Amino acid sequence: MNNLRRYVEDNILPFVETPGQYIGEEWNSIKKEGDDIDISFALAFPDTYAIGMSHMGMQIIYGLLNERNDTACERVFAPWYDMEAALREHNIPLYSLETFRPLKEFDIVGFSLQYEMSFTNVINMLDLAKIPLKRENRTENDPLIIAGGPLALTPEPISDFIDIFFAGDGEEKLPQFIEHFKALKNTESLPRKEKIISLVKKMKNLYAPSLYDITYDPDGTINNIRPNLPDVPPVVHGASVSNLGKAYFPINPIIPYVQTVFDRISIEVMRGCTQGCRFCQAGMTKRPNRIRSVDKILNMSTDCYSNTGHDEISLGALSISDYPHLKDLMARMGETFDQKKVNIAFPSLRVSDQLTGLPSLLNTVRKSGLTLAPEAATKRLRKVINKNISNEDLFAGVKEAYREGWNLVKLYFMVGLPTETDEDVEEIANLAYKISNLGKEVKGSYGNVNITISTFVPKAHTPFQWESMVSLERIKEIKHIIMDKIRHRRIRVKFNKPERSILEGIFARGDRKLGKAVLQAWQDGCRFDAWDDHFEYDKWINTFQKTGLDENFYLSRKRKEDEILPWEHLSCGLIKEFLLKERKRSFEQEFTPDCFTDDCPDCGACARSEHYVKN
Repeated sequence: MNNLRRYVEDNILPFVETPGQYIGEEWNSIKKEGDDIDISFALAFPDTYAIGMSHMGMQIIYGLLNERNDTACERVFAPWYDMEAALREHNIPLYSLETFRPLKEFDIVGFSLQYEMSFTNVINMLDLAKIPLKRENRTENDPLIIAGGPLALTPEPISDFIDIFFAGDGEEKLPQFIEHFKALKNTESLPRKEKIISLVKKMKNLYAPSLYDITYDPDGTINNIRPNLPDVPPVVHGASVSNLGKAYFPINPIIPYVQTVFDRISIEVMRGCTQGCRFCQAGMTKRPNRIRSVDKILNMSTDCYSNTGHDEISLGALSISDYPHLKDLMARMGETFDQKKVNIAFPSLRVSDQLTGLPSLLNTVRKSGLTLAPEAATKRLRKVINKNISNEDLFAGVKEAYREGWNLVKLYFMVGLPTETDEDVEEIANLAYKISNLGKEVKGSYGNVNITISTFVPKAHTPFQWESMVSLERIKEIKHIIMDKIRHRRIRVKFNKPERSILEGIFARGDRKLGKAVLQAWQDGCRFDAWDDHFEYDKWINTFQKTGLDENFYLSRKRKEDEILPWEHLSCGLIKEFLLKERKRSFEQEFTPDCFTDDCPDCGACARSEHYVKN
């Protein structure tokens, strides 16, 4: 046992909540020490252990890097308030779980950026690790700070603190990055900046903010984004795994000692979605659809079950209903796991004419709620957002679920969408009543309906990236309309915190100037902004006042179609012409068909498109 581990276990862990999240040593975790390790990589998740260990991407990167004989990948999560206070009081640097090694001693610290509300935690973890916060203040003795995940395609608000962003899928490109970095590490005379330049020039999915200059017009909009060195690409192209069946998957996932958000096996059956929902960033940026075969999924599931013993397997995809071999997959999963009492779970289901067949496929051990995401309640608004569903299919699927023994239907809606009216809002309540009443019709008692309502946030790389966001006052008005109409003991409504949606809206399309707001908010004590109990909206509003930034500049104005947006130098494959065409079709209330089964819309994301750029 090393000295730091012994000190922490004796003097800190007995006095903090859930000490098991800070000790490592879990089943299937990997500890590597020895002279044959060339690269040390700290995989950092800027939220709690319980959330980070539920994220499949963490398990993939962890296993992928540790498969390499020359690389040791270790984990670190954001410590809770009591642990942070103890680390600061005892002057203990933030350490990895596997070897209690201080983060400052690693070659690379890689952050997983999944949501905007984690930004202050990134800064806090760097500070606890005693690593300079700003990238320009780091020396040759500091680790390289990289970041990946969805927000690597909209990185500017946190770009002051990250050396390199890793855009797109990591399974194929991250090992290449390690190879390039290892060669540069052995060149001791090469300065830190030159190493970053060399990496960016070798791999076109790396974005180093220090290598790009941004100029602004007097009105605050961007005038230009351009590289400040020759041979640095003007546009960074996100990496995309071409064959999901051959992509790395961890069949020995770590089994946490403490309770996590999702205590189950997660299998990604399909990556990408071509339904074309115009609000959905993941559906746009993860194109095209790539599927795993039934045999591959079954083998992965059985291996993971043998190595973990979990009693639930979640089959994941952005639109699981579109997996072309779903019936065959569920039949074979049932043959394999029914007798073992292993539950097979789905994420939210798309409403379609196939919905009636899905409840019987989900006739598994536990019948939790059937989760559906209509997003909008009226046909007109569904045309606006390209959600090509009908109430007839929705009702037919719910009826079948009630017949198969389900008594709870979970519905997800979004409010504040472009062109939304009070009529669209009121129809959410009406639809909830109709779905509950179907239970009475089918089985003699009203069905339980749980509604979760989130606020629409215009996202980059979508057709709505130019739109304004509704005001906080309007969100509260919408909430009042819905709550006033729903008076039914079988219908429950949950509104996601509107103030946090407003903050997310600022950072989702933010520019580099917002970095000083993130830093100021952290200095003012903001942590765990994704948590309702710890989100302090007033502190953030004060932060914008202190830094002289106008939050309405990011929220309430429509962008001009020719405006240079803060992410235009980062490409997920989609071309601007496609997004503009989709925006126009939105306001003309026209559906765009799914190119997985229909004609190619020439979006640029795959080889069918004449604008495709291979990445």
